Amino acid sequence: MNFSSYVIPAFIAIIVLAGLIKKVDVFSVFVEGAEENLKVCISILPTLAALMLCIGMFKASGALNFITAAISPLINNIGFPAECVPLALIRPLSGSGALAVYEGILSEHSPDSFVGRVASVLLGSTETTFYTVTVYFGAAKIKKLRHTVPSALAGDITGFIMSALLVRVFFGEH
Repeated sequence: MNFSSYVIPAFIAIIVLAGLIKKVDVFSVFVEGAEENLKVCISILPTLAALMLCIGMFKASGALNFITAAISPLINNIGFPAECVPLALIRPLSGSGALAVYEGILSEHSPDSFVGRVASVLLGSTETTFYTVTVYFGAAKIKKLRHTVPSALAGDITGFIMSALLVRVFFGEH
């Protein structure tokens, strides 16, 4: 057996033991926290459902393919593989959608190819910006996003560009 099998049970045991030492009713506190989290889930569910609907419509409408075809020549000229454009477009919107696109890229190209490596670095170095903003800002009931989305998207764009550049630098490809 490895050490990692014991981490979560040990963590739970430490929490229960600390509760017993401090004479806290651990079960009641757990139920209270679960109830509070359920309320948060219910409050953000409409926003999350709307986001998922928009992502589905974006993909089903052909807009993703249209935008990919339109910007691929430009992107290819700056050294970013056109095959990774759909991943770069869907990643800020949906983690599961990005994983599906990523799987398709790795199925079509080798994981050890330039395209596969760029896709891997891109997926690991960018965030599901709109999903994260929707969930966390919705849970905190923050309505004014101010500079959050532009700043987060700037970080994502940096991740997109640097993924191709760093794969080229570290693996000497393309």
